Amino acid sequence: MPLSSPRSYVTIAGRSSAEIEVRRSRFVCDLRRVETEAAAREVIEAVRAGSREARHHCTAFVLGPDGGTQRSNDDGEPSGTAGAPMLEVLRGRGVTDVVAVVTRWFGGVLLGTGGLIRAYGDAVGAALDAAPLVVRERRRTVAIEVGHADGPRVEHALRGRSGMVVTEVEYLATGVRLQVAVAPDEVESLAGTAASLTSGAARVTPGPSTWVDT
Repeated sequence: MPLSSPRSYVTIAGRSSAEIEVRRSRFVCDLRRVETEAAAREVIEAVRAGSREARHHCTAFVLGPDGGTQRSNDDGEPSGTAGAPMLEVLRGRGVTDVVAVVTRWFGGVLLGTGGLIRAYGDAVGAALDAAPLVVRERRRTVAIEVGHADGPRVEHALRGRSGMVVTEVEYLATGVRLQVAVAPDEVESLAGTAASLTSGAARVTPGPSTWVDT
């Protein structure tokens, strides 16, 4: 099972889809990146609404940095032939924060239990093959406030450093505030860099942890 407090996990960069055909039945898999069960169910309903003429909309999703939330639904297919194999593919690929919806248009030929299990799993696998993956890492957020004159130079320097992600830049009346995400053990190093770039004028305020794409 996944670690209870992982420092990183893998998800998809955005949306992906793939279509396969098995004995005249069409299986279209839509993959979306989501972070909550409510968002996953919104995706499921949106896909269903877009193809109501289809016979089945089977689903599976894995959520959370530890993959702790897992759900699947056969949507009228024989029990265990659709949602479970879809979920198994997501888990086997090691991805989370992902919802998969496989829409089936029946082609008139019964596939049997084994055929359905393979088809639904293969549809999810094909969509994952087409999906760019990203690693999300737990980082510490740090706010750096500098003068207007130093802002562009400090931002450029931080964006060029490995392991640092500038997540937001705010231009204020009093100067520039940069939100930076760094590894927890790099906070002190970041403060030193900011001080050296501004002759000690930068104001550095550590904040809470967050997840960022790397």
